[in-house]
Amino acid sequence: MTTKNVSKILTPPPAHFVGDGFRVHNFIPSEMNMQRMNPFVMMDYNSKHYFSPSNTPRGVGVHPHKGFETVTIAYKGSVAHHDSSGNSGVINEGDVQWMTAGSGVLHKEYHEEEFSKAGGDFQMVQLWVNLSAKDKKSKPKYQAITHEQIAKVNLPENKGVVEVIAGEYENVKGTAFTFSPIHLLNARISKGANVPFTFPENYNTALLVIEGGVKINNTENASVNQFVLFKNEGEAFNIEATEDSIVLVLSGEPINEPIAARGPFVMNTNEELSQAIQEFNLGKFGYLED
Repeated sequence: MTTKNVSKILTPPPAHFVGDGFRVHNFIPSEMNMQRMNPFVMMDYNSKHYFSPSNTPRGVGVHPHKGFETVTIAYKGSVAHHDSSGNSGVINEGDVQWMTAGSGVLHKEYHEEEFSKAGGDFQMVQLWVNLSAKDKKSKPKYQAITHEQIAKVNLPENKGVVEVIAGEYENVKGTAFTFSPIHLLNARISKGANVPFTFPENYNTALLVIEGGVKINNTENASVNQFVLFKNEGEAFNIEATEDSIVLVLSGEPINEPIAARGPFVMNTNEELSQAIQEFNLGKFGYLED
């Protein structure tokens, strides 16, 4: 099996606010076009940030999505979600929220009320996962995945655990349903742990260092908040924790279709974008109170 080598290591771009509750670094698409990590067409990373107590929960008000899925992974803090399909929930540290916008939905997301009142460290990743043309027409769906529900693989010598959010690791299948082949893993590993990963050569593959630091393939070092993009050649790589670390690993089969994106919509053509905007303006995504 050949080695999957690093293409580039990116430091976080300048942070900006989404609404007033999410202070994010946008790795995708600001640092690469949407096709480069397709089906992962957007990544906002809220690196660890302290929010002071507030009686009014910070967040993002009602807004539409169509044509893809939003995946939010909570590392610190709590977020409440509501959407126009009638789904709602709260994700806490270690939980995952997986919303399929599909044919169109309205949603809003805020700091959970008790977290907001107390204040504290907040750290999240939000991914937009693309859907193929046929799946963009699917009915909106919501998967609330608690940390306890996430499949886990314990590493030898009690050196940590790999959480299998989606896809597979060491023949253990992930918890989330996905429309296309995706591997989404959290490696929570102790200093000195050496963890192997294997993905198909053509899969778009990357990792984000959430905490700590790692050495990749015994040669390249990546530190906290850095994004590592792999080449589309070779299959296997390993990460060694140079300190206690949390690493988000993502790999997916490219969806080889055109991407037309504008604001909260990801479609295949400009005509479909215009249609999505028209549907939203006509109220076809349902109703949700702000």
